[in-house]
Amino acid sequence: MVLEHALLPVVPGREADFEAASAEARSLIAASPGSRRLSLSRCLERPGAYLLLIE
Repeated sequence: MVLEHALLPVVPGREADFEAASAEARSLIAASPGSRRLSLSRCLERPGAYLLLIE
């Protein structure tokens, strides 16, 4: 198993746009060969940062 992570900074005020785009991208990533799981979490300490985990 490989777990890939990315800390994604988002421009303040554009969080809703980012979350909408991420929802669209989720199905594309899930359809990739070998993709098992994807999670996107918003950072509590830094609201403009998101953690993307892909297994």
